[in-house]
Amino acid sequence: MATPKPPLTSSPYPYAAAPDIIRAHQKDAYFQGVLTNQLYDLNRRLRGVRSAQSWATETRTFADALYLSLTTLLGNRTLGEEYCDLVQVEEPSLLGTATTDKTTGPRLPSIERRAGYIATSILLPYLLNRLLPSVRSLLRRRLQDRLTRLTRQGKGSTTPAPSTSYRLHRYILTHLSNLTSGAHLHTLVLATFYFTGAYYSLSKRIWGLRYVFTRRIDADEGGRAGYEVLGVLLVVQMVVRGYMHLRDNFVAASQHSEEEDGVDLMIRERAFGSAGAGVDVSLDGHAYSSNNELLPGMAGGGGGNQRSLVEIGISTHTPVPKGGRARYDLALGEGVMGWIKGRQQRKCTLCLEELKDPAATQCGHVFCWTCIGDWVREKPECPLCRREALVQHVLPLRAL
Repeated sequence: MATPKPPLTSSPYPYAAAPDIIRAHQKDAYFQGVLTNQLYDLNRRLRGVRSAQSWATETRTFADALYLSLTTLLGNRTLGEEYCDLVQVEEPSLLGTATTDKTTGPRLPSIERRAGYIATSILLPYLLNRLLPSVRSLLRRRLQDRLTRLTRQGKGSTTPAPSTSYRLHRYILTHLSNLTSGAHLHTLVLATFYFTGAYYSLSKRIWGLRYVFTRRIDADEGGRAGYEVLGVLLVVQMVVRGYMHLRDNFVAASQHSEEEDGVDLMIRERAFGSAGAGVDVSLDGHAYSSNNELLPGMAGGGGGNQRSLVEIGISTHTPVPKGGRARYDLALGEGVMGWIKGRQQRKCTLCLEELKDPAATQCGHVFCWTCIGDWVREKPECPLCRREALVQHVLPLRAL
């Protein structure tokens, strides 16, 4: 019976330093970007630009998973790891026996760890990004219902001192996007990496994957430089942002922000009702007929439920152009917002017509103001890349 090969008791190679790990990841990100562009171009040639834009996130996710599957999953080094002379290994573990305790050195990661790393670093973030808008919508509805009940119970939402429960729920509702964002966790993991030089990502820390050099480093070369200074700066930045956030939201609690005032207005309308409350509102004259009942002068408009465009704009936090006409209509020619070049770039991908009052989402995509406003009120995500897009975060563009 063949005896198993004893584990590696010590490593002749040192652990990689932070600069080499970052350089390797930058190289990998470059090649993943090249693969993503190739797949995007293939989809565009086969199925058109609209399909390529709609599946841009899936294309990037598939390219990243394919790259790691052909390298890490098969037990090979990535191009970035080869460039920096790095090898991915498991973190040494303490093995105890009846007679002695010994610490094993690093060894190549098992297939389970490699597959788990790919799943948590590529597939899990994609699924979370897909589910996050729905989860936020569910949480937002529950918070709104809770605030509505609190307002009806108190019957004094206009009082200067709302209850502690009301302020807490309003704070969560106002900052729901930031509270449910993974940016804070990513910043914390990155700051820890700068100080320790290990585990560049959370997925590597979960599966205990580190890097070692494939070459010896002579003693006369000196120690490898680290990024502790960047860690200190990142911690300082986090502390300053936290302090400013606490100061703006708790120290000056009597001065509400515009977003909190908007939440209070919405909750009061839900609790006590208003003209046209409970009806989906659109500023587009060609929208569904039930919306047109709120607009004066439209067919089927009821006299008792009519509201002015200004009132609708206030309740929906949407600026209303005078006379119902677009302030910037790109159909009038290149003279209107001439800095938007290209015929296709001057068209809205929702209505397929020239842009009218262009507005941009946080991800940088541009649509007609009314088109993207109606879209995000129905589904709070960008219609192209599916990133979260709230109506209060849509920015109108202006001519220079």
